[in-house]
Amino acid sequence: MKRFTNIRLSKACIGDAEKHAVIGVMDREYLGMGSEVEQFERDLADFFGRPVACVVNGTAALQLAIQACGISQGDEVLVQSLTYIASFQAISAVGAIPIACDVTPDSLTIDWRDAEKRITSKTRAIMPVHYSGGVGDLDEVYKLATQHGLRVIEDAAHAFGTIYKNKRIGGFGDISCFSFDGIKNITSGEGGCIVTQDLSVLKRVQDARLLGVERDTEKRYSGGRSWDFDVTHQGWRYHMSNIMAAIGIQQLKRFSELAERRQIIARQYVSELSTCKNITLLNRNYDEVVPHIFPIILRDGIDRTLVRQCLLKQLIETGIHYQPSSFTSFFNTNRATLPVTENIYNRLLTLPLHPDLEIEDVRRVCNILKAAVS
Repeated sequence: MKRFTNIRLSKACIGDAEKHAVIGVMDREYLGMGSEVEQFERDLADFFGRPVACVVNGTAALQLAIQACGISQGDEVLVQSLTYIASFQAISAVGAIPIACDVTPDSLTIDWRDAEKRITSKTRAIMPVHYSGGVGDLDEVYKLATQHGLRVIEDAAHAFGTIYKNKRIGGFGDISCFSFDGIKNITSGEGGCIVTQDLSVLKRVQDARLLGVERDTEKRYSGGRSWDFDVTHQGWRYHMSNIMAAIGIQQLKRFSELAERRQIIARQYVSELSTCKNITLLNRNYDEVVPHIFPIILRDGIDRTLVRQCLLKQLIETGIHYQPSSFTSFFNTNRATLPVTENIYNRLLTLPLHPDLEIEDVRRVCNILKAAVS
């Protein structure tokens, strides 16, 4: 009898190159922010074609980008509720208020028409969340921002490598923030980055990630630090370490391989599930989108808990991305009506997706899933 192994929802995909790079940093015994971080930023700048600042994680990237735009106490930022809580926490961390917006049903990205209705005199920015690697109506988001004088801070944590109208996400627009945590499209163990052509924003981020110490970045790159300095703005200990960067450098070298595997797996899911009447797939072009997760929408009336239990009995992990952030106690003080979000949330189910999955694993997931929803 064939014994099946556990199919994980997500996982880090690390090879010998990453392990050797970490050992190299440890052998040099300079573990903080230094030359590896500088090299990783240069490599990312080449990848995006724009300046980059690396930080400790994706949430810090969002927070520092918001702060660097001068957004603070009482200001409002438009953001979809269907996102991980990090997007909301990054906004509230600077004293600003996340304004929950609805999503479009085909892409589960921010509905710019709904967002427009929520603009007030306090609105300073809009944060499109590139859910599962898709970007939705990004042109319309930028048009809306231009009309109302708003900054655009893209939460691109899911979209490293995604192409939009022949341009790489992060390679254009206002500000893009990425995450490099353990299960993202590339990882540095933890970590994140801010990508922007706005050098004043980048400079403020560079100082703020090092506790606000002005011009300390250059010292750290050379293995030194500032001893006589000034601080003029609130700062945080949000810098990236050499250990993180060493992993990231190697992962970036492997990106084309990792991205292709994610796209192949997503296309296989589409092939297997597109004719299942009890499942709706998101509108994604997987020749352009590099998916971080693979969410599906179950037909109304199907018990998601029972489906998950059925899959788990067959050693298949699933997830739910995400509980809407405005449903939490901390962020529901002015609970907005979000009809699409409220309709879809209880029907969302995320299937396993990571580069180490085999096509046979995908077929097994789909066969068991189709039986569970029939």
